[in-house]
Amino acid sequence: MKPAPFQYVAPSTVDEALSVLVQHGYDAKLLAGGQSLVPTMNFRLAQPGFLIDLNRIPELDFVRPAANGALDVGAMTRQRTIERSDLASRCAPLLHAVMPSIAHVQIRNRGTIGGSLAHADPAAELPAVAVALDATLLLRNRNGERKVEASDFYLGLFTTDLAPDEMLMAVEFPPMLPRSGWGFEEFSRRAGDYAIAGCAAVVRLDESGLCEDVRLVYFSVGEVPLVAPHAAQPLVGRQPTQERIAEAALSAATLDIDPTGDIHASADYRRHLAHILARRVLAQAFTRAAAGAPE
Repeated sequence: MKPAPFQYVAPSTVDEALSVLVQHGYDAKLLAGGQSLVPTMNFRLAQPGFLIDLNRIPELDFVRPAANGALDVGAMTRQRTIERSDLASRCAPLLHAVMPSIAHVQIRNRGTIGGSLAHADPAAELPAVAVALDATLLLRNRNGERKVEASDFYLGLFTTDLAPDEMLMAVEFPPMLPRSGWGFEEFSRRAGDYAIAGCAAVVRLDESGLCEDVRLVYFSVGEVPLVAPHAAQPLVGRQPTQERIAEAALSAATLDIDPTGDIHASADYRRHLAHILARRVLAQAFTRAAAGAPE
């Protein structure tokens, strides 16, 4: 199919892009990598009157260290860039490690960090990783900038806190703290497919080896990335034994999610996957934390 008629604009600065965006509001769409928007336009599920191409704005494409040891990533940074970045591997190892799991290399060559985060697909990896890492998103409109925590950014199915006149400019991923670790797992029918279920975890141990913090985030089992608070209860303040990790995973899969069934998997099967994957990622995360290196 072909998209409905639209006007194409390719600004060279953020201010130019924001001017068009504020002028046309809901009738305008921002084009980043186009891996999600273009197919929906071809099927006429999206019919913007104005398409604002961000690919000629160099200030949105960067990967650089922040003063506090965090990693700053521009919204137009390609996913493949992060996959190949030694800096990302050092500063945000979970973000770096998840990249090969996203679709196929051809998709990652064009797909952007900001595009995936703003699209808010509940089956996508990057929104869940951003929430797990407690990332901060920088948004801008013509009146100024504001920062939003990733956990507050996702409001519902394909719905975010991004206003019609705002652009996602950059994302800050905080540094991994000492004695912290991470884990990531997803299950899909074929390599490159959207996950039927997946989760990411970030944990931290205290100086005596007891669990100090747990953050487990599911994706593809709800309308937004889902933080599982019950995963922390059997673990925080205790030694993260295999038995307590298994208890935490079961509690999270039982109490923190309410998956639905579709043509790909039943609700019960998604809950089963959520249990198994959570146990794996928590074990991975605590192993890395005990080794004393987030890599």
